[in-house]
Amino acid sequence: MKALIWNIRSVRTQQAFQKLINLQKQSKCSIVSLMEPFQNCRHLQKYRRRLGMETSIANTNGKIWVFLDTGIQWEILMDTEQQITLKLCHQNSGKDFIATFVYAKCDERKRKELWDNLYFLASNMESPWMVGGDFNVIVSEDEKLGRLPVMTEECEDFAFCINSCGLCDVGFRGNPYTWWNGRAAEDRIFKRLDRVVFNIQYQNIFPQNEVDHLPKRGSDHAPLIISCGEETLNLIKPFRFLNSGLIMPLLRSW
Repeated sequence: MKALIWNIRSVRTQQAFQKLINLQKQSKCSIVSLMEPFQNCRHLQKYRRRLGMETSIANTNGKIWVFLDTGIQWEILMDTEQQITLKLCHQNSGKDFIATFVYAKCDERKRKELWDNLYFLASNMESPWMVGGDFNVIVSEDEKLGRLPVMTEECEDFAFCINSCGLCDVGFRGNPYTWWNGRAAEDRIFKRLDRVVFNIQYQNIFPQNEVDHLPKRGSDHAPLIISCGEETLNLIKPFRFLNSGLIMPLLRSW
């Protein structure tokens, strides 16, 4: 099973939706979640048909869209302005799990409502659980490259929420930064604003679980592909992060 999560930054500009269609033809994802479609939800069915999916769902303010392929049963468990949580059943694999799709506010104070939503969900979470999307915040300074200081307190709040909810970052393949401010030279900023995290129950039912950061296309955010396999890996891959503070001096010494 595969899922795609992408802050598309409008389904109408830079031919972004056509690029999404091409990406979907290549990857054949069962689940597609878009953040910031910048389009009225009355057009949702039109985009569902263009994407070739069976079901379309939007959260309460229309800033998160979810498309599901044939063979996935669903039920909405929680719907707020910053997240939508679905109970999903993938009929081909017979697997049931919970998926929370996130588009967090840019304002630190408003994000606290999202953290409270996740704390509430985690308080009685016994099912496999995946949480992914645009969190608009990083975990540490290692996830940022460029000007402006890192706000330590908001990073700590985010990291504390992930850990307290029993969620784990399994690592990724591809560029370490999923967002670029579109500027060059000294004004450029890169951050890892988009991610997917899982609880241990999810990792148990999908032990071959990988996240790919794809090249940016039609948006300032990179699409994320989640590949979930059921076969146990022969080799356990440790999680590694990019510490730019350590690596950059090494690169300059070459």
